[in-house]
Amino acid sequence: MKVLIDTNILVSAALKDREPEKVILFIAKHPDFEWIVSPEILEEYNTVLSRAKFGLSKPLLGKWTDILEEVTISVDVDASINFPRDQKDAKFLACALSANAEFFITGDKDFEEAHKIVNTTIISLSLFKKKVSDTF
Repeated sequence: MKVLIDTNILVSAALKDREPEKVILFIAKHPDFEWIVSPEILEEYNTVLSRAKFGLSKPLLGKWTDILEEVTISVDVDASINFPRDQKDAKFLACALSANAEFFITGDKDFEEAHKIVNTTIISLSLFKKKVSDTF
């Protein structure tokens, strides 16, 4: 299954070290799941994780950089999406559409109406954990 993870979930995993990290590591370690990204999304992940306001130590930042390099699968995005709610988030929907992702895990309420644009199931972290990762 192809899964796309929003930046807010990744940041939560890096900062809080609880449920978000458990879900991401489940996806990373489970052979039935592929964590897909576009080059643009991967760049956003790295830029956001490096922000001084998050105060990630070099070893912790290195851990997440290594995970991103080793686990994510980059896809070519051949779709262009107009997402008026937040155009900077259109890259996630375009990636989901281009890769035929089954799930997009996010905590961003801006994506509530995006199911009209993509066939990907847009789901919260807690619901993904309950309905997907806890059932494997």
